[in-house]
Amino acid sequence: MAKSTITQPKSLRARASKALADLVSIWGYELRQSFRDTGMLIFFLIVPLVYPLLYSYIYSREVVREVPIVVVDHAATAQSREYLRRVQATPEVSIVATCASMEEAKEYVRMRRAYGIIYMPREFSQRLLRGEQSYVSVYCDMSSLLYYKSILLSNTQVALAMNKDIKLERSPGLTAKQGEVLAYPISYEEVGLYNPASGFASFLLPAVLILIIQQTLLLGVGLSAGTAREKNSLGELIPVDNSHYAGTLRIVLGKALAYVLVYVLVVLYTLVFVPALFGFIQLAEVRDLLLFALPYVLACVFFAMTLSVFVRHRETCMLVFVFTSVPLLFLSGVSWPASSLPEVWRWVSYLVPSTFGINGYIKLNSMGAKLEDIRWEYLALWGQALCYFVSSCAVYYLQLHRRTREAKSA
Repeated sequence: MAKSTITQPKSLRARASKALADLVSIWGYELRQSFRDTGMLIFFLIVPLVYPLLYSYIYSREVVREVPIVVVDHAATAQSREYLRRVQATPEVSIVATCASMEEAKEYVRMRRAYGIIYMPREFSQRLLRGEQSYVSVYCDMSSLLYYKSILLSNTQVALAMNKDIKLERSPGLTAKQGEVLAYPISYEEVGLYNPASGFASFLLPAVLILIIQQTLLLGVGLSAGTAREKNSLGELIPVDNSHYAGTLRIVLGKALAYVLVYVLVVLYTLVFVPALFGFIQLAEVRDLLLFALPYVLACVFFAMTLSVFVRHRETCMLVFVFTSVPLLFLSGVSWPASSLPEVWRWVSYLVPSTFGINGYIKLNSMGAKLEDIRWEYLALWGQALCYFVSSCAVYYLQLHRRTREAKSA
């Protein structure tokens, strides 16, 4: 019998050198694939470059101004005209028409020529003159809460201001100090924490920017997995004709290093450059921001590599991952309070890196927290990175085992 020759390196140093050479080769191969594949190039570079600019530009005005509204003034008195004049003077709304009836005003709203109606009843001034409480009806188009907020805010401010004037008119002979106390027995000062302008961009954009990093990684890595399966004669993730793909750790680390290298620039662009370009709130120190982004990117990379096992074709990632963006935004607890989420969905949200990434980034960048103040989110991301690293190793170990078994049976 002919004696078989063992070609594997015998010494530990030689094995380590072989493993390192394989890792570098895999890293280079995956990096080249990222730039050669048009689909991966779109998800890894074009989308992270364009989407933050697009969202930031759309919401850069922060708040909605000059919302068109119409009025129905059945009172037609000096007091009702004064009320409407003050409403028109607010920056939130703009009166575009005065209607003779509610039906005419509803038609304006139905045709989207206005988004709200102010109705002044006939007895508005009569009730005031009798010393009774009068009222103004405000109707808002609730298809957008931003319209509702602007219309309600302007009318509330005007009503409070006129209440003050009416109190002072009915109390002659008061000193300035007495009039101030009468108008406002309890003095208050409104301070908007962490979002002074109550702007929509400052509220939503931090969550969107973090989510873009995760979702583009899911799509890009998923596309890479689908491409690998289509090119592989066995339909598996690991290339059959590449001898460097011979160990679980070197495969996982080599692929991860390629993705992390690409996303170093993406993170700097998305989390540092874009907010600075549009003048959004930036309270985080760059050092803390980058230290926080490291476990987040690692968790997203290994999370994407784990889920890529479910991608059988290039198009599959679009069907599997794209629709999850909006649900994940809700699960993060930003657009809907986490305390109001059902318990089961709260636990589901803990499985996704974007949940801790969004909350940690908002505390860092919008609330001025330090890295030690977000210890829970920071450690949770490192824990996710470790768990998904293990799951990625399990996925590629099974792929290697299956490839070896298929090769032996062939």
